[in-house]
Amino acid sequence: MSTLAIDAFAPGDSAAAAALERVLFPRQDPWSESQFRDTLGQEHVRMWAARGGDRLAGYAVLGAFGPDGDREFEVFNIAVDPDFQGRGLGRALLAEMLAVADAESAPVLLEVATGNIAARTLYESHGFSVVGLRRNYYRPSGEDAYAMVRSAVIGGSGPQPGEPAAFPEEA
Repeated sequence: MSTLAIDAFAPGDSAAAAALERVLFPRQDPWSESQFRDTLGQEHVRMWAARGGDRLAGYAVLGAFGPDGDREFEVFNIAVDPDFQGRGLGRALLAEMLAVADAESAPVLLEVATGNIAARTLYESHGFSVVGLRRNYYRPSGEDAYAMVRSAVIGGSGPQPGEPAAFPEEA
């Protein structure tokens, strides 16, 4: 049985992530390979790659804002290859991001397309609430987005930041 594993996003993951963006978000100005590479080098950003063997199965990008001790986080991006969806990988990537925020007892913000029911349900199951509507948020489609927030969690109980996660792949 092969394993899905989550670890640090590497520069070599940028091309595969950009290709996946074009598949998953064709109407929402998908990130380019250079955007992934440039973002990877930013001090205030954490990035994860999920791998199924030598294939990029998904990725997550989390931004940090504010000084130590008074920080908030924003989910910039989370994506799972359609061939790997339905196996808990999106949930595992989100858990990695939330562990970072929880370690600092910080809130987490995000935007999600109003039509993306699966993602919204995932976020709500992790304590996010809709706090607003951003009209025409996604370009060039003009699709609206919900602004969501998860309040700071004191003493989070998920995996520790930077701790690799692995779980058996479903058949």
